Amino acid sequence: MTSHLSIASVILYAISLGLYVWYLYGNQRTVGLSATLLLAGGVLVHYFALLARSRGAHAVPYQDLYGSMSLFAWLLGVTYLGLEIFHRQRSVGPFILPFVLLLYVAGSLGPPHPPTAPPARGPLFALHVTLNILAYSAFALSFVSSAIFLIQYRVLRRHHLGTVGWRFPPLDVLERMSRSSAFVGLVSLAVGMTFGFVWVHRTQGRIWNADWKVIATLLIFAAYAAYVWLARSSAWRGARASRLCVFNFLFVVFSYTVVNIYLSRYHRYF
Repeated sequence: MTSHLSIASVILYAISLGLYVWYLYGNQRTVGLSATLLLAGGVLVHYFALLARSRGAHAVPYQDLYGSMSLFAWLLGVTYLGLEIFHRQRSVGPFILPFVLLLYVAGSLGPPHPPTAPPARGPLFALHVTLNILAYSAFALSFVSSAIFLIQYRVLRRHHLGTVGWRFPPLDVLERMSRSSAFVGLVSLAVGMTFGFVWVHRTQGRIWNADWKVIATLLIFAAYAAYVWLARSSAWRGARASRLCVFNFLFVVFSYTVVNIYLSRYHRYF
């Protein structure tokens, strides 16, 4: 059942990606609406796949690396849908859906029901992990918006903009999309870290354990707080702030991969 749901999710995501690309070139309202609806359908089916995985493992569906990537993909799709509805812009879709597909396909390569017991349980732990991955998803959206901004900015300075470029959101809209996504990520990360500290205090009787993942997460929070603050100032607004946002997300990727797998004792997979 899980495999059938996974295949259906991939098909819906792939068709949605194709329609988003078509919309970017053709700017047809019907095509854009179809892309959004198929993405929403993919997110819905993906949710049931996560639910089936959770029931099969008798635990949260992200207790290993593969489940974590699948949840990352789902939250990225959900967050983008919210961003698209809020800003009424579909031109970023062709650059978000490849990440959703890549993460979901990579997450689907693992066993449907991991044989090992989950490292931790409880609602606080579940909220901690979910909100932290939601923050990563929001930071990914902020990264994509900033990257498109830098591409548009460079092309405009060279006075050579193609037909597709004009269908991207204006630079000021891209800036607002990037800042709003980063702000959502900051709030999610702050609440997620708080739940994590409370959970550690309840289980170990302490809050600080000097784990490299905790240190990296605090640094990520500080980096994005600085970005949100500086991006509103006239001295940093524009390309300078966008470069900072791109750099910050590279640190997020480093934390999610290298720190999780090789450096952390308590955050091996999430």
